[in-house]
Amino acid sequence: MADPAVRAPLLVVGDALLDRDVSGRAERLAPDAPVPVVADGEERLGPGGAALAAYLAARDGREVTLVTALGDDPAARALRRLLEPWLTLLALPATGPLPEKTRVLAQGRPLVRVDRGTGRAAAATDEARAAVRAARAVLVSDYGRGAADVLREALTERPPAVWDPHPRGGPPVPGTRLVTPAAAEAKAFAGAGAADGNDLRATAHAAAALVRDWRVGSVAVTLGARGALLSYGDFPLLVPAPEAHGGDSCGAGDRFAATAAGLLADGAATDEAVQGAVTTACAFVGAGGAGGLRWETAGSKARTAGAAAGPPGAERTGGPAGAAGTDPATGEAERLLAHVRATGGTVVAAGGCFDLLHAGHVGLLQAARRIGDCLVVCVNSDASVRRRKGEGRPVNPLADRIRVLRALECVDAVAVFDEDTPEALLTRLEPDVWVKGGDYTHADLPEAALLDGWGGQTVLLPYLDGRSSTRLAARAAAAAAAAAEGGGGRRA
Repeated sequence: MADPAVRAPLLVVGDALLDRDVSGRAERLAPDAPVPVVADGEERLGPGGAALAAYLAARDGREVTLVTALGDDPAARALRRLLEPWLTLLALPATGPLPEKTRVLAQGRPLVRVDRGTGRAAAATDEARAAVRAARAVLVSDYGRGAADVLREALTERPPAVWDPHPRGGPPVPGTRLVTPAAAEAKAFAGAGAADGNDLRATAHAAAALVRDWRVGSVAVTLGARGALLSYGDFPLLVPAPEAHGGDSCGAGDRFAATAAGLLADGAATDEAVQGAVTTACAFVGAGGAGGLRWETAGSKARTAGAAAGPPGAERTGGPAGAAGTDPATGEAERLLAHVRATGGTVVAAGGCFDLLHAGHVGLLQAARRIGDCLVVCVNSDASVRRRKGEGRPVNPLADRIRVLRALECVDAVAVFDEDTPEALLTRLEPDVWVKGGDYTHADLPEAALLDGWGGQTVLLPYLDGRSSTRLAARAAAAAAAAAEGGGGRRA
């Protein structure tokens, strides 16, 4: 990866909007209609659409050029004043006034949105074509108003790093590295039915289909507070949000796309870029979304560089366990799962030896729990661990491993399997989602085909590099040997 202190320039191609928020208080209804009266409204302007994505990338400390349709109407002039201190504008000819989105908010909550302005990109320019062909990295922020369409030939010659699509826009050009639709958009683009018992499964299938149909490198479906699902056309990586925020999500998609494009321009791998984009978008929503940015003065040139509680019925007691067929812990897990399913919840399962619990395990289990409504951990028996890891393992016997796992707030139940792989136990439990750490590949997961049989979905989760029980045990053994050797020398 390139030096993180030196941020690569970014070219943004897309449809700019002017966002206008009118914020006040609503404490009564109008006498002539049952609608709230918003008093003391304060108006704030901000960039929207591709202009917001470009503005955010510039605030990250990047050199940014925005190619967009801009005329000389009042909204276009206001947007120029907002953007010109931060970035370079290359204007395409426009067919009408700049589109505006006006939101009326009371106590910080939107009541209504009014859209106006019919402007679209009328044609490409030689300057814009040359900028696309010379760009180190391109972000297409398509809001369905023609900028990507008129430059499609140049974009095909120089496939973008990121394409943020819109239902009214065209498909991304083949060869685009990463496409970032929202979940509803992904299903609509893929022609997937909205009614699906496992929403994550439907999203994963839609993402895989889009990778193939669009002939792009990857698709990251943004899932709001749940994070994003990254697909290369086969096996998805689910990147959970680090925390949930109830703030204004307006502009979160632009923040996601701008961050991902910038990180890819800097040399990041696609999964690293998506993880960074999820974290940044989460913080953006927590800080108030696009509305929180409009306190910035337009003339400033300064560049600024959860788990829900589980359902009742999950006892945390129990003794040593044996094979799955007679294990009391597994029976307990089945009772919990029955309760969750009866209330329409999503059952998530994760598996492993969990011999020496470390930060990688904890991060994985916390992330897995945020996917659904309960988490059951499928753990290898002592005999199973011994067959997999060799003599001397496990370091901790099964009863201890179960006790430690149950002590984690994110774990709702533990089940045990005695075989080398958990297929038999999974067939018994039938979870909706099965998760493994991101260091696995599809070839390592025979469980994936099993999950397909009952409509479940297998996903990878990001994993902390360099953490493993085997490495931890080796370091402990080396430290003990060194201490023994040192002690013997002193006694001599």
